[in-house]
Amino acid sequence: MSAEIVNLRQARKQKQREAKDNQAEDNRRKFGRTKAEREAARRRRDELEKKVDGHRLPPSDDHSD
Repeated sequence: MSAEIVNLRQARKQKQREAKDNQAEDNRRKFGRTKAEREAARRRRDELEKKVDGHRLPPSDDHSD
C-alpha cells in the first residue's frame, strides 16, 4: 500500500481557496439583492430623476445686477 503523494503547499492553498469561495457564496446569500430588487431600485431612481428634472427652473437670460 502506497499513500498518495501530496504537495502540502498546494493542498493548503486549495483549502484556502475553497474556504474563500464558501465565504463569498455565504455573503452573496446574506447581502446580495435579487434581480427584482435591483430593477425596482433602478425604476424608483429613474422616477425620482424625472421628477427632479421636471421641477428644474429654466436658466434665466436676465443678467441685471
